[in-house]
Amino acid sequence: MPIKRAALRQLRKDRVRSIRNQAVASELKTLAKRMRALLAQRKRDEAAKLLPQVMKRFDQAAAKGVIHANTASRTKSRFMQQLASKAN
Repeated sequence: MPIKRAALRQLRKDRVRSIRNQAVASELKTLAKRMRALLAQRKRDEAAKLLPQVMKRFDQAAAKGVIHANTASRTKSRFMQQLASKAN
């Protein structure tokens, strides 16, 4: 355990941030799973409605540093590619 008061405060802040980041990461995984399921079932209309929400959440997570910006960009790009290919 840290001895200095500042280190104790930092530890408390880290724990709170960790819990918040885990919640955001879990939500991203859930949204990605729903999106992949819709694309696999060829439910293009529902996937198209879900896509803006998925993109927004990934952008927010990247802005907060929960995930890397390139990871968010790559994931969004792949979902858009899959949705476009299912249209044909």
